[in-house]
Amino acid sequence: MVKRLSLIAAGWALLLLGAIGLFLPVLPGVLFLLIGLSILSVEYEWARRWVDALRRRFPTADRKLQAILARR
Repeated sequence: MVKRLSLIAAGWALLLLGAIGLFLPVLPGVLFLLIGLSILSVEYEWARRWVDALRRRFPTADRKLQAILARR
């Protein structure tokens, strides 16, 4: 239960940082948004749909990311 709540809190915090980062030049907003969405997609259906839509829209980036993750 604690792990689940901490993941949800981290996902929301990263989404908030990403939103702030869209307006501030020192924070990589898009990166934080993507990481936050990925974390929240484990728990929320709406986040899972957004991640799936992004994977369909940017298939090359998805393949590169999957290759990086496969090497780990």
